[in-house]
Amino acid sequence: MKKIILITGATSGFGKAIAIKFAEQGHNLIVTGRRKDRLDDLKKKLEQDSKSEVLALCFDVRNAADVEKNIQALPEKWRLIDVLVNNAGLAVGLHPIHEGVLEDWERMIDTNMKGLLYMTRFVAPLMVARKKGHIINIGSIAGKEVYPNGNVYCGSKFGVDAITKGTRIDLVQHNIKVSQIAPGAANTEFSVVRFKGDKARADNVYKGFQPLLAEDVAEAVYYVSALPDHVNVNDLVLMPTAQASAMHFHKE
Repeated sequence: MKKIILITGATSGFGKAIAIKFAEQGHNLIVTGRRKDRLDDLKKKLEQDSKSEVLALCFDVRNAADVEKNIQALPEKWRLIDVLVNNAGLAVGLHPIHEGVLEDWERMIDTNMKGLLYMTRFVAPLMVARKKGHIINIGSIAGKEVYPNGNVYCGSKFGVDAITKGTRIDLVQHNIKVSQIAPGAANTEFSVVRFKGDKARADNVYKGFQPLLAEDVAEAVYYVSALPDHVNVNDLVLMPTAQASAMHFHKE
């Protein structure tokens, strides 16, 4: 049975892989992102490679007014959102707290927490009205354990963890599932963004072990979404085999 899946941050990394996975399974997609060229390319690829219908919406989840406008303006058939994947997120910088860059802090908090909240605030009422839906938040091992210089990023992901739990309590009476997927080290654009384009430094993060791939996270998201109606995965922590905790790795 076809579902409508809304995925934020769909133009790269986890979001793109999640969109491809759901399209392969024949579901219809609302994909959002800030980069219109990438968004248009993704829409074209998904429609060429699958039988899915795709609605592409170019906006920044950090802007509450844009989030509200785009959700409120959805055509009637696209308002029947079955799954919201709050994927948009990033880490910027890796500094001790006393050397932190305020602009970096703002970007992480505005995207990782406030963007997720804005999307949930305007999509959840559509689910409540139908007494049906599933919200899947992409967290992180950094929302379970802190590590040196991860201060604000970890704080934002701890926030996602708490918001997910609170949202589940608020929406359980409306028959809405709420889940979190919390990946460990994953080789996407994540570290390139964190190190502001320094690809050599980003690549060094993953040397000596096999990190997760975006497709691995997409598989986990799809699995959680495809369980029977009476089953919800509250929290799924997904790690490379070579990673035991946020800071413990086996590297060759």
